[in-house]
Amino acid sequence: MIDQRVKKLAEILVNYSLEIKKNDLFAIYGNQISAPLIKEVYLQAMNLGAHPYTHLALDGLGEIFYNNAKEEQLRYVSPLAKFEVEKINARLVILSPWNTKNMTNVDPKKQSIRSVAQQPLHDIFMKRAAKKDLRWCVTQYPSNASAQDAELSLEDYENFIFRAAHAHEKNPIKYWNSVFEKQEKIKNFLENKKKLHVVAKDTDLTLSVEKRKWINCAGKENFPDGEVFTGPVENSANGNISYSFPAVYGGREVDQIKLWFEKGKVVKSEAAKGKAFLKTMLDMDEGSRRIGEFAFGMNTGIKKYSKNTLFDEKIGGTIHIAVGLGYPESGSKNKSGLHWDMVCDLRKEGEVYADNELIYKRGKFVF
Repeated sequence: MIDQRVKKLAEILVNYSLEIKKNDLFAIYGNQISAPLIKEVYLQAMNLGAHPYTHLALDGLGEIFYNNAKEEQLRYVSPLAKFEVEKINARLVILSPWNTKNMTNVDPKKQSIRSVAQQPLHDIFMKRAAKKDLRWCVTQYPSNASAQDAELSLEDYENFIFRAAHAHEKNPIKYWNSVFEKQEKIKNFLENKKKLHVVAKDTDLTLSVEKRKWINCAGKENFPDGEVFTGPVENSANGNISYSFPAVYGGREVDQIKLWFEKGKVVKSEAAKGKAFLKTMLDMDEGSRRIGEFAFGMNTGIKKYSKNTLFDEKIGGTIHIAVGLGYPESGSKNKSGLHWDMVCDLRKEGEVYADNELIYKRGKFVF
């Protein structure tokens, strides 16, 4: 018998996050682990008159690709992938890894080449998404690998995910609409601010958000969700920041990251673990050393770091700053094959000033 929480999660994704409607061309990405959710999403989309189809991944294909690909293959852009991103109305990506460390020994230079080559597809995707021509969402389905990373049993991890999604609510869509309303007040307050200043342990960073748009994320593109973000002015970041948790990218973990910025660009980087990988990613392209996103995490239902960026960047009382690609709808002009979210916990000590006024202290807005 299917877990009723899976049905609830599918209902939220189909009807709230993606707003699937009749005749939508709807791509669903996942694997065998996430099959129960894929089937339920597929069924509900069919019942709405949409045209869903699936991309099902096999464990190990990524390693085979990177271990054997020649440079020509790394740089290849599939015309089928381009056609898809130009034509689909909606895309759902369901994360449920077999092994979160499966890319650990892959050559990071190959990953970098591949990411840069796929940039034209990302540009098409981001432009369509900014114009609301393409609706998209990334979500998580419980897997043993992710549960182990979070240091939880599979059952406890299932409870963690479904509670974070509020799939236990009688009317979860009503709940997420209320989240939108609360975060909209924060967004409106930040909208006319010009300069942000973050002060915390080993952190003193300023950046400009003048004339940039703040985006309220309440379960549309990520689910579960809970953040308000913008795209800072590309040449404005100055100072340094120390990140609180390990940052994971492409299956690689980098711990105790410290970055120094001058005129918007990372000029120095340190890490206790994964320093060489960090540098390779920062050297990916022209935009990879600049900030593409600044965000406040606002989901107070997510309190525990789980080595899963989808959840960790939403932890209430944190900020996250992504180096690399910025979202056009925020006004960001930064382009890159990289988008790497890194989280700074401000709950114990930390302040954010906007135009020299204290607005955020120890993980809470104070205005």
